Amino acid sequence: MSEIGSRKEDEFGRPFNIVLTQILQETEKQFFKIVTSGNVEKAQKFLQDHNNFNINAVNFQGVTALYLAVMDGNIVMVEFLLSQEDIEIGDTVLHAIRKNEHKIALMLLNKLEEISPGLERIGITESFDFPDETTPLCVAAQYGHFEIIATLLKRGHTLKKPHPPICQCSDCKSERSSDDPLTVQKMRFSLYEAVSNPAFICQTSDDPILEAFLLSRELNASAHFEKEYFYFYKSLAKKVNQFATELVGCCRTVEEVELILKQNCGLCFSTHFIYPRLLLAIDCDQKTFVAHPNVQQVIERKWIGDWYEWKIKSSFKKTLMIIPRILMLPIIAVIVVIAPKWKTTKYYKIPVNKFLSSCASYAVFLFFVFLQSNWDRKNQLRGPPNTGYETALVVFVISYMLSAFRLCMIQGSKRFFRSPRNWYKLSMLALFSLAFLFWIASEMDVQMNGHRDLQRKYWHEFDPTLIAEGIFCIATIMAFFKLLFVCQLDYHLGHLQISLGKMVTDVAKFMIIFSIIIMSFTIGLAKFYQYYEGMVLIDDSEIKVQQVDSFVSFMSTLKTLFWSIFCLSAIESADVIIENLPSESENGTIVNKHTFTEFIGYISFATFEFISVIVVLNMLIACMANTFTRVTENIGVEWTFARTELYIDFMEQTTLPPPFNLFPTPGGIHSVVEYIKVLVRPPSNKCARWSIKHCCYIEEMDSGKNRKEFQVIMSQLILRYFKKKETETTASEVDGLRKEMQELRSLLRHHK
Repeated sequence: MSEIGSRKEDEFGRPFNIVLTQILQETEKQFFKIVTSGNVEKAQKFLQDHNNFNINAVNFQGVTALYLAVMDGNIVMVEFLLSQEDIEIGDTVLHAIRKNEHKIALMLLNKLEEISPGLERIGITESFDFPDETTPLCVAAQYGHFEIIATLLKRGHTLKKPHPPICQCSDCKSERSSDDPLTVQKMRFSLYEAVSNPAFICQTSDDPILEAFLLSRELNASAHFEKEYFYFYKSLAKKVNQFATELVGCCRTVEEVELILKQNCGLCFSTHFIYPRLLLAIDCDQKTFVAHPNVQQVIERKWIGDWYEWKIKSSFKKTLMIIPRILMLPIIAVIVVIAPKWKTTKYYKIPVNKFLSSCASYAVFLFFVFLQSNWDRKNQLRGPPNTGYETALVVFVISYMLSAFRLCMIQGSKRFFRSPRNWYKLSMLALFSLAFLFWIASEMDVQMNGHRDLQRKYWHEFDPTLIAEGIFCIATIMAFFKLLFVCQLDYHLGHLQISLGKMVTDVAKFMIIFSIIIMSFTIGLAKFYQYYEGMVLIDDSEIKVQQVDSFVSFMSTLKTLFWSIFCLSAIESADVIIENLPSESENGTIVNKHTFTEFIGYISFATFEFISVIVVLNMLIACMANTFTRVTENIGVEWTFARTELYIDFMEQTTLPPPFNLFPTPGGIHSVVEYIKVLVRPPSNKCARWSIKHCCYIEEMDSGKNRKEFQVIMSQLILRYFKKKETETTASEVDGLRKEMQELRSLLRHHK
């Protein structure tokens, strides 16, 4: 074999050869043909006749005779070549594994082990097709060859999970400073492709669903950290997420799905919620898993209990049921407090009944808010209002705050504050509380300074009564606006609500860009016309024209530019008015004009209008339309996921809604007593815990029986999953062959 190349020197002056092409000699070409034909006897005779023949000859493509035999799947030829003393394995073992040649791969691995113990587990270098340090298990995992993965694991092969890009450990820091970043990134991609394959996950993890959740979350975090490789990480995360979804889709009974959802592994804290794995799925943003019909069947069953009639009622009838529930709330409260174990009490503990009671209670709260905000203020005195509804509002707000505190204790602060609904609720309650405090402040001000009968037009601009009214106004808007969250449970309204929520993100991005634009123009024009403020020009017709307060101060400029977006600022806003100047004659005046200043004002005003209205506003409309289209394509999953989150919140709430939750119930007292009891005398299977993120909770040890049943079910699901994949692959191949046969038949008919 001859080489055509050039001789060069590296940066240190050391010579090296750059091989451009490798040309086979005639004898080497002849041997390659023999190997390709698969005739072992001819190959054996050829080597006997050519004693000094280089069996590791490589052509211009970097292909050896062993590689050709491996790619042809010729076991006998591979066995013969491996029997030669000077044979080099190279990366042929990786090609054999990629081609799923199980027997040939074993033969190559045995040869490597024969050459040097442990050599088969070392990564291959200097390969044309694989990155450096690629191991056989990595290739087998990437291509999902189940049997080869099992064989390699039995032979002691291991595959270390890569560190995420955000990792700041000492090894990663050393790797970043010493190694080539592109090489490190390529190797990380290769490992992630391997460890995220379902065939590898199922054989290396006792809980494939948990492993899929954690890996998907890690890949999503890496996608947001490494923006350059966003789509790569997102694609892998989607595949892993789909694997967990398809795995739970292989369940055939409700009991199997419940057994999966009852696993609490993966949660860093214990919870009394009946389905801990569902909480973990929501934490990891596994939307397709949560929205799968098998999972939703279990959740819906838990939501409505035995009340199947609720499911068949129309949305209108469900809404009307709130009215009688309002009248029944005191009776329900008495029953729950007095007889917590009655059948009727258990009926009202169903989550859907908790939802109805909560809606009824909130309707009463909104009624009091409406009455309070719409009372006649024409003859109002200084100090707090005296409508008679204040006490009810204070009680309701306190009870809602208690409910939020209890939910935070159950869910933990980390999960509680991750929900936008909870932030909205706390903000609303904070505004109501602040309004109550200013009511108190206004009463104290009247008691100390008097002037209760002072007319409103004489009040100070920051009078406590005025501040309380303003804050209560905002709180009232938020209270009624909160009804949008209830609409999330309806199929049709829920879809619109989800789309609206997604488009709010586009508006937030738009506001950042718009704020920069409007602040730039505001700062530039803030006091551009300050000198002309208040000037009046009298023209020849004795008509007075006054300078508009558009660009005379920062706030006036900001107001002018903002309202100009909605076409509410006059075009005369950029006019420059100069008062009449005295002339030499007694009755004459001189009209002066600052044309250049006015020109700059008009150009700036017009430029702002063009950028904000024509460019940015239309860009926002396009982004919102794109978001709406994208969300609509997957609206079923998005809505089901959001509805499940709302379901869980009501499942974890108390039976009695505000304000009846102020009364202690046997269930609530029992939870506190149980925590204290476990804290003082912890049993063998329980432990009282507390943390800032998760508040107070009781950690329960896993039942061995439950875990054993889970392992059995998981094994069955894995078998069903791969059987289903095999059936789909076979069907796809049959369809392909059928299509090819039809094309061939059509071709033959055409030639006839």
